[in-house]
Amino acid sequence: MPFTLDDARAPHSRLLEVISGSRAYGTDTPSSDHDFKGVFIQPADSFLGLSPTDQVSDARNDTVFFELGRFADLLARNNPNLLEMLFTPPDCTIFRHPVMDGFTAAMVLSKRCCDAFAGYAIAQIRKARGLNKKIVNPQPPQRRPITDFCHVLENTSSVPLLPWLAARSLHQHHCGLTAVPHAPHTFALFHLPDAQLPGIAEPDSSSLRLASIPHGTAPIAWLVFGNDAWQRHCREWREYHEWTSLRNESRFASTIDHGMGYDAKNLMHTFRLLDAAEEIARHGRLSVRSPNRSWLLDVRAGKFPYDDLVTLAESRIATIEHLFAHSSLPDHPDLEAINRTVISIRRQWYRIPAAQPCGNAFAD
Repeated sequence: MPFTLDDARAPHSRLLEVISGSRAYGTDTPSSDHDFKGVFIQPADSFLGLSPTDQVSDARNDTVFFELGRFADLLARNNPNLLEMLFTPPDCTIFRHPVMDGFTAAMVLSKRCCDAFAGYAIAQIRKARGLNKKIVNPQPPQRRPITDFCHVLENTSSVPLLPWLAARSLHQHHCGLTAVPHAPHTFALFHLPDAQLPGIAEPDSSSLRLASIPHGTAPIAWLVFGNDAWQRHCREWREYHEWTSLRNESRFASTIDHGMGYDAKNLMHTFRLLDAAEEIARHGRLSVRSPNRSWLLDVRAGKFPYDDLVTLAESRIATIEHLFAHSSLPDHPDLEAINRTVISIRRQWYRIPAAQPCGNAFAD
């Protein structure tokens, strides 16, 4: 039978369950969701069988539980989410089995946290920039026609196709194109009102049409297609409308309300991650509950210009990188200690005596 979230939360499996996200960080508001994370250990038969389970979650990923081995592997990579789960404050800890005390700060915190936390913050800045671009540059309901990206060469310049045709009382459906050899995205443009030509393109077309032109017919002009600009428009139009269909509308509404044109919650998390990274570099510890709640909520409320926040974040990242470079933290987590802890927990849970080897029982 598949291992389920209910199985992970059962007394014979659950090792840790915490309230995660903004309520653990101290940045929650009355409308904040309830998120939960946890650690479980599979029963021996399930773990040793054909289908071990790394993690389980609900449909919206509001609740996620990690199997002990997966949890330890991500700790060894200094994954911010898993480190925050391990050091969740007591008031947000629903259940914590004593065996979890085997994982210590000295064992898991290292200079790799610089890339893990500051790198994550950099990714958040890039995400904020992408969202900022979408917010301040909304795309039209319909994609622009491909003919908007066609220009006619005229003397030493180029003229947009449709105005060029309109100025000569020509219609693009009486036109035809042929490719010009050795000149990518360049076409000979013909106008034959009495011939059956396919036209240049339909309004919703994704490509230009080529025509069969009678031999000896002279083109009326040369057309250049801006393929790169067209591809970029299609990508941005598609990404924008995918974003609008998936975005959190209440979060987007708050972004519009504060009038700064960026996803302020995203940048709030950027600075929360930077606070955590600096604490690890300076003091060798991680406090999940942010000491800068008031300022972070001001960021979330959109009280600061976007460019100022990005500049501040980039300055802090440079400082944090310097701090980690001169920190007394180990270069990487203590993998042997993490491994011993996992083995010890499994032996205790599966009641395997410490002196009993776990080797191949079928070996000669």
